[in-house]
This record gives sequence, C-alpha cells and structure tokens, in this order.
Amino acid sequence: MSRMRIISVQLPQGLINAMDQLVKKGVYPNRSEVIREAIRELLKKELYRLETEERSTPEYIIK
Repeated sequence: MSRMRIISVQLPQGLINAMDQLVKKGVYPNRSEVIREAIRELLKKELYRLETEERSTPEYIIK
C-alpha cells in the first residue's frame, strides 16, 4: 500500500456517531477505514458519471 498522508476534516457529530457504530459492529476496523472507503466509492461514482457524460450521444442524434 502507498504511504498514507494525514489530512484534517471537520464532520458533524452525527456522522462521527454513525462511523463509530460501524466500527463498534466490526464492519470496519477504525474511523479512517470508514472514511477511505466512503471516498473511494464517491470517486468511483463521480468518475464513472463524468466518463459517461463525455461519451454521451451527440446532440445531432435524435433519441
């Protein structure tokens, strides 16, 4: 795995509580992994959306 870097973020208490529940239930080993997984999923979703927009049907083709 590549070297990890530390960043600082501010989150509402409700999100922190929800992350702590996932850790407590053993779904994730720690808060950091919850955040990493959430960011990975967001990036996949957004990059896929951007790619599909770029490959969209040209305007001159009637749908």
